[in-house]
Amino acid sequence: MRTIFFKPSTSPTAGTPSSSPQRVTFSDSLMDENIQIARSLITKWDDTSQSCSISSLFSSDNRQDAKDYLKAVYDLQTAMHYFITHHSTSDKLVLAQTLMQTAMKRLEREFYQMLKINGEYLDHESVSVSSSRASRASFSDLEDYEVSETESRISDDAISEMERVSTAAMADLKAIADCMISAGYGKECARIYKIIRKSVVDEALYHLGVERLNFNVIQKMDWDVLEIKIKNWLRAVRTAVKTVFAGERILCDTVFSGPSSASIRVSCFSQIVKDGALDLLVFPENVAKCKKTPEKMFRTLDLYEAISDLSPDIASIFSFESTSAVRSQAANSLIRLGEAVRTMLADFEAAIHKDTSKTPVPGGGVHPLTRYVMNYIAFLADYSGSLAEIDAEWPLTSNSPLPEAYFGSPESSDSISSPIAVRLAWLILVVLCKLDGKAELYKEVAQSYLFLANNLQYVVVKVRSSKLKFLLGEEWIVKHEAKVRQYAANYERMGWDKVFASLPENPTAEIPIPQVRNCFRRFNLSFEDTCKRHSSWIVSDPKLRDEIKISLAKRIAPVYRDFYEKYRVRVLRDPSTGNEPLVRFAPDDLGNHLSDLFHGTIGSGSVSSHSTAPYSRTSGSASVSSHSTSPYSSHGGRSP
Repeated sequence: MRTIFFKPSTSPTAGTPSSSPQRVTFSDSLMDENIQIARSLITKWDDTSQSCSISSLFSSDNRQDAKDYLKAVYDLQTAMHYFITHHSTSDKLVLAQTLMQTAMKRLEREFYQMLKINGEYLDHESVSVSSSRASRASFSDLEDYEVSETESRISDDAISEMERVSTAAMADLKAIADCMISAGYGKECARIYKIIRKSVVDEALYHLGVERLNFNVIQKMDWDVLEIKIKNWLRAVRTAVKTVFAGERILCDTVFSGPSSASIRVSCFSQIVKDGALDLLVFPENVAKCKKTPEKMFRTLDLYEAISDLSPDIASIFSFESTSAVRSQAANSLIRLGEAVRTMLADFEAAIHKDTSKTPVPGGGVHPLTRYVMNYIAFLADYSGSLAEIDAEWPLTSNSPLPEAYFGSPESSDSISSPIAVRLAWLILVVLCKLDGKAELYKEVAQSYLFLANNLQYVVVKVRSSKLKFLLGEEWIVKHEAKVRQYAANYERMGWDKVFASLPENPTAEIPIPQVRNCFRRFNLSFEDTCKRHSSWIVSDPKLRDEIKISLAKRIAPVYRDFYEKYRVRVLRDPSTGNEPLVRFAPDDLGNHLSDLFHGTIGSGSVSSHSTAPYSRTSGSASVSSHSTSPYSSHGGRSP
């Protein structure tokens, strides 16, 4: 142990006694008494003394001795200061210095044992809960110690035994630290504290799964492996920051809260947590620097949200200048993650623009591109707050021919105004424009309109059933629902025009029988042909399917029923075909035939409503794939 600063002066003139005997003053007697009392207690608890037991000075059986011991050390300091000033060559100063060194050895041992033995009670969670009480139960205010200890006992009804012991342990540690620092032994105290507490923090981070992974290791990982690492990190980071680091800051602030402890407090906390915090917070930055693909978007946003949410805690916990590197690392990770998100979104939009698939979806059903993009955008909507943070003024693609009116009327209170809502609405419009081009791949115009109705209905339903509803607003939804109805009406008009035209405008009017026969013939032919051709067509959404069927039934059935009831008996047979039945459909048969439509059949060129055609598009670092309706199949909601 280093030599304490209290030692006799070597000056030949300082404190030279006079030739006549000095008179013993009251102060001399009082200081001498302080040394003797200290000698008695320090000797009693001297490790080398035969009378010293191996029990802790701060055990529950020795509370009074602990209080007296610390008071004796403070009084010994006072005596040493006095003799330095008034009797610097006195043998009593040498004795006092020897006693002080012995006392410091004992307190070092007590400090070490308390940190080791009470590790269970100084876990970060208990420290966080007990911190407010620890500040009251302090040996630094010796007059109030009895009250603080009593409060700790009484509080058993309100706090657990672990919390009570944690509070008492922190108070004892603070008392020892204050005493050692006051005596000039702060370096020894800090050394012990750093060694013990750093091992505690490192072990806590290890059990949380925090790993030291550099960029070279991370970039070589398969995505499935890296995603597991990200999930583990997301589970660990909140506990690491709010419990481990916060608890360590509280404990450090409590133990070294004395007026002379500021520099030691900063040094201890920094050296204990800095390495672990940097290992934790550099991981997201390294992930962000890896190759960007759309599948990584949502885990990247999870990482961004986690650090963004914890930023106030990080700023508060690591507020010292010596821990500024931790704050900088958190900020750098946010910046890198934001850049990665912007890159992936730009690549995602570019992939939609560059899609060149020329294979029409069988039956005019929902295109895989529509499913993939809308699922992706719906997931993005869940992160609207983070996306707005990343870039609120994100510019849209320049030189775009898409109309500004699409985003809502400026006069409307429900118009799309937030930058992220505009961005997501833009992406939807991009895919809708691509679908317009794909509709032209169908040979029949009616099927083109059915394809557009199917896909736009899927878009609208996805918007209404996700957070996109709140971002895009009711006006956007109503506008596009009307567009779906318009597409459906165009399908009816173009696909069933021959059926509508086969019936007379006034079905109850008297017309010549040859003309009646001709109407039935044309209706039979057109209705059978249309139902046969459309039997392989699909309307995936049940609500839209029923609406189209009901609309067709309303336009066909009443007119046909009136015509059927008026002329059925007169033209039962068709003489031109060998008296075959001319009236092939009863009015109720129409509904049965219509009810079988839009489910798809097993016939040529048809698919079921649950199948998707193979579809894949890769452009640069972005890809659009139809093999999963969710771009984030392992993502069961927000942060895991």
